[in-house]
Amino acid sequence: MTIKLGVPSKGRLMDKTFDWFGSRGIGLRKAGSEREYAGEVTGLAGVELVLLSAGEIPRELAAGRLHLGVTGSDLVREKVPNWDSLLRDVNGLGFGGADLVIAVPQLWVDVDTLDDLDAAAAAFRRTHGFRLRIATKYHRLVREFLRDNGVADYQLIDSQGATEGTVKNETAEAIADITSTGETLRANGLKVLSDGLIHASQATLFKSRAADWSDDDRAAWARIEEMCGL
Repeated sequence: MTIKLGVPSKGRLMDKTFDWFGSRGIGLRKAGSEREYAGEVTGLAGVELVLLSAGEIPRELAAGRLHLGVTGSDLVREKVPNWDSLLRDVNGLGFGGADLVIAVPQLWVDVDTLDDLDAAAAAFRRTHGFRLRIATKYHRLVREFLRDNGVADYQLIDSQGATEGTVKNETAEAIADITSTGETLRANGLKVLSDGLIHASQATLFKSRAADWSDDDRAAWARIEEMCGL
C-alpha cells in the first residue's frame, strides 16, 4: 500500500505546501508539464502525491480516497458534515491564513454586533416584506454560526464570484466571506461586525480516519510525523 497525500494543484497554496514539506526533507513537485496534475515525492518512500483543487481535497479525505491532505481549514468545515469524526486536524502549517467574517455596509452605523444584525434583520423584514439577504459560498458555516448566535430573519444567497460586490450591486444586504486584510471589504463600503469572526482559517494538514491504513502506511505515517515534528 501507499499513502496518498493530497495537495492543492496550483497557486500559492501549492508552492507553500511544497516549501513546508521540502524544508523538512520531503520533496514534493509536479511531474511533467505545468498543465499536468501528476506529482513526485522524494526523500520518503511509501507516499504518493495527488494534486487536486483545494476544494476537492476535503471530500476525498472524508471518502477515504486520500490518507492525508493539505487544504484550508474553512473548506473542511464547510464541505464535510461532522468533519472531526472523519478527519483529524493534524497541524496548522502557518500559511494561507484568512478569516471568514460577517460584513455589513459601513453606512449601517447602528449595526456593530450580531445582536444589532438580528434587530436590523427583523426591521428589514417588517419594512420590505422579505428576509435580509446574506451573500456567501459558505452556507453550512454561516448558518451554524448565525443559529448559535441567535440571528434570525435572514436568507443566504449563493455567491461563487465577487461576493464583496453583491451589496453594491443590490443583490444582498450583507455578506459572509473570507478576508485576509479587509482592504477589499473597505473598498466596497463594508465593515466587519465586531463579533463577526466565524472561523480563522489556515492551510492545515488533515489525516483521514476513513482511509484504509495498512501496516506499511502506518509506518510511512510514523516517518512523516518524525520528519515533520508532528
